[in-house]
Amino acid sequence: MTDPRPIGVFDSGVGGLTVVRAIMDELPNEAVLYFGDTARCPYGPRSLEEIRTFAVQIAHHLSGQDVKAIVVACNAASSAGLEDVTASVPVPVVGVIEPAVRAAVRATRNGRIGLIGTVATVSSGAYQRTLDRLDPQRSARLVSRACPLFVESVERGDTTSPGLMRAAAEYLAPLSEADVDTLILGCTHYPLLRGAIHHVMGPGVLLISSAEEAADDLYDVLASGDLLREEPGPPVHRFESSGDPERFAELGRRFLGPEFPGARHVALDMAGHP
Repeated sequence: MTDPRPIGVFDSGVGGLTVVRAIMDELPNEAVLYFGDTARCPYGPRSLEEIRTFAVQIAHHLSGQDVKAIVVACNAASSAGLEDVTASVPVPVVGVIEPAVRAAVRATRNGRIGLIGTVATVSSGAYQRTLDRLDPQRSARLVSRACPLFVESVERGDTTSPGLMRAAAEYLAPLSEADVDTLILGCTHYPLLRGAIHHVMGPGVLLISSAEEAADDLYDVLASGDLLREEPGPPVHRFESSGDPERFAELGRRFLGPEFPGARHVALDMAGHP
């Protein structure tokens, strides 16, 4: 049996396109419907309750367009509202936190795992709770650091400026001092800053992005639920933005290449009501 319905993916902005890229690579026959909430980006400084409300609202929006699964490609939304999203829609939901922690636990050699993310993601404690569950022997220790300027830098298209490099050096110094050997990029925007982060942390630190791991989890969900698309012909991807679609498309090409098809504007209730 084949299921031609698209996979819904959402993020606070363009960062979730790193997850879309991984889905396209691992599941090239699947169509994606992506929603970037650029009008309310960044989520990081917002309260967990507000982020939770936005996440459920967007999940309802995607579910209303007959998606067959939803990927919460936003660490802040996964931290604040993954359980609420899962309970609010009738389709499988995949987050990005557990896949990243699972990969980091497998990869670390000295048991010191670093985490960088938004203020909301780090303060939520979701990564620590997930690590405690996946590593009950407490063989690994998590060292966390919020990097509040990183998302705004990526949304501006700034990945290499001197100001960004200074911020990276300041944010990452405590992680270097803690001798982490594995660093979770706890925001889907951060892979676009991989060069700057690698430069500061050095070649001895493995950078973990949740994108590929989340795509693996999604594959398992679709295969076990008999939801894979097996129809001939290439899939049709669609992209939506709550903000400026032209700016979204400009940044989208940096993630997905010049073939990025553009985006359409979708206005949601800014207060987060469905």
